[in-house]
Amino acid sequence: MARISKYQTINTAFASAVTWNAGLYIRLSREDGDKLESESVGTQRAILERFIDEHPAISLYDYYIDDGWSGTDFDRPAFQRMMADITTKKINCVIVKDLSRFGRNYVEAGKYLETVFPLFKIRFISVNDMIDGEENPSSINNIIVPFKNIINDEYCRDISMKVRSALDIRRKQGKFIGSFAGYGYKKDPNDHNKLIIDHPAAEIVRMIYGMFISGNSIIGITRELNRRKIPNPSAHKKLRVGNGLWVDSTIRRILTNELYIGNLVQKKNEVISYKIHVAKAVERNNRIMVENTHEPIITKDDFYKVQSLLKRDTRITKSEGKLSVFAGFIKCADCGRAMQKRTVKQSDKVYEYYLCSTYKKHRLCTKHAIRAEVLEEAVLTFLNKYIKFAVDFEKFSEKVNSVRINSERNKRLNSLITAKIQETDKANKILLEIYPDFKSGLIGKEQYLALKGKYENLILENEKEISRLREEIRSVEVKDYTKEFVLTFKKYEGIQKLTRDIVIELIDNIMVHANGDIEVRLKCRDVLNFATELFEKAISEIKDKNQSA
Repeated sequence: MARISKYQTINTAFASAVTWNAGLYIRLSREDGDKLESESVGTQRAILERFIDEHPAISLYDYYIDDGWSGTDFDRPAFQRMMADITTKKINCVIVKDLSRFGRNYVEAGKYLETVFPLFKIRFISVNDMIDGEENPSSINNIIVPFKNIINDEYCRDISMKVRSALDIRRKQGKFIGSFAGYGYKKDPNDHNKLIIDHPAAEIVRMIYGMFISGNSIIGITRELNRRKIPNPSAHKKLRVGNGLWVDSTIRRILTNELYIGNLVQKKNEVISYKIHVAKAVERNNRIMVENTHEPIITKDDFYKVQSLLKRDTRITKSEGKLSVFAGFIKCADCGRAMQKRTVKQSDKVYEYYLCSTYKKHRLCTKHAIRAEVLEEAVLTFLNKYIKFAVDFEKFSEKVNSVRINSERNKRLNSLITAKIQETDKANKILLEIYPDFKSGLIGKEQYLALKGKYENLILENEKEISRLREEIRSVEVKDYTKEFVLTFKKYEGIQKLTRDIVIELIDNIMVHANGDIEVRLKCRDVLNFATELFEKAISEIKDKNQSA
C-alpha cells in the first residue's frame, strides 16, 4: 500500500540507494493521558505522515495502531503484527512519534532498539526525539536514549502506584470498585460505587443458604438449581451465551462470601507488577474489608452457621439424598473422627446406625456403634431438659437482684483467673528448674527444648485467657451474658422431633463412647455452666433458710 507524497520531488542528489518501506507505529493508553490532544491517535498519525512527506526516500507501507494498550510490555496486537511484517521483510523502517509511544518498559525497549532491529537491519526513527538509525547512527546509540527509556519506565511505575493508592483509598472508604457487582446485587444507578439488592438473584442466594442449612449438600444444591433451570450468575448478567449451568465452586463461593452480610471484601487479586499483567491472589489478611457498606441479603447468624458447617466432615446418605440430622456433629469419643451413618435391611425393616469411621476404614478403633433412633431419642431428651432449664432460669433471674448475679459471676471469673495465675507461676518455676538440669547433663537437648516449648506455650495461653477473663469482668452485664442462652433454648420449648436446624443452633458436638454413652456438648456451655451453678446455689440457699426458719 505504498504511496507517493504530493510534496515528493525527484532529486537524484539526495535520493537513497535503499528503498525504505515504513511502518508507522502508534500507541495510546489511559496511562498516557488519552484526554490530551497532543497524545491522541489522530495527532500521532498527522505527525508521522508529515515526516514521511518531508522524506522522499521513505514510503508508507502500513499503519500499526495499538489504541488502549499499555506500554509496559510489548505483547500488543498491532506491534506483534508489525514484527511479523518485519520478519517477512515487508517493512524495513519503523517510525514513532517519540520513544514513549514505542514502549515504557526500559529493558524491553532497549532489547528491540539495540538487538532485534539491528539484527533485521531495521531503520528506527523517533521523530520528536530526533533519533534516526540511518541518517544519524550515533543518535540511537547515544546515552540519552536509554536514559529517556528509564524516564518513560519510571513514569509508568509512578502512575501505577498512584492509581493503586487511589483505588485502595476508595476501597477503604467502602466504595465498590469493580466492573460488575457480585451475584445478588447490582450497581446503584445514582452511584456506581454503591451496591443495591438485585431482588430476583437475591432470592436465589437466600434459597442456597436455606437449602444448605437444612441439610442439602453443595452437590445437591447445584443439581437442584440446574434441575429448575435457574440461570447461573454469568447467564443472569448476560455476560456470555450458553446453558448457564451451575457448578459446585460457584455455590461454595456464594456460601463463603461476606458480601451477603453487608461487608465489602475487595482487593482479592492484584497484578504482580505494572510490567507483568498477571493477577495473583492477595492473602486474606491483606485484603480490604469494610463492614456494613450495603444492605445484607443473609443474616449474620445464618452466614456464620454456614461457615461452621462447611468446616465439618459431612457425608450424604444415598437413601435420603441429603445430609442426615447429625451429619458433621457426631464423633467417636476415643479417636475423635466422624461417625458414619449406615443402613441395614432385615426382613421388612430398615435399621440405621452410626459407626466409627476409623474402625470402618482401618480397624484401628472400636465400632462405637449406636442406632440412629436411640441417638435421636437421647439427644432430644437431653435438649428438652436444658430447654426447660432455660425457661426456669428466665423466671428465676427476674426475681434475683442483678447486682447479686453480677457479683456471683465475677466471683466465679476471679476464681478462674486465680487458678490460671497459679498454673502460670508453676510453669515459670519449672522453666527455671529445667535449665540447670540441661546444663548439668541430667536431661538432653531435645528433651529440654520440648519441655521449654511446652511450658512457654502454656504460659502464653494462660496469659491470653487471663486477659480475656479480666475483659469479661469489665464488659458484659449478666443479663446480656445469659440472655443468649435463654433466648436460644426457649424458642424450642415443646419440640418433639429433632431437625437439622435445631442441631446446628444448639449443639457443638455429640461424642459417642465405646460403651454406648452419649456426651452432648452444647455451643453455649460456658454460659450454661455459670447459669447452672448460680441456679443451684440459689436453690440451696433457699432450702437452708427454710430449714433454719
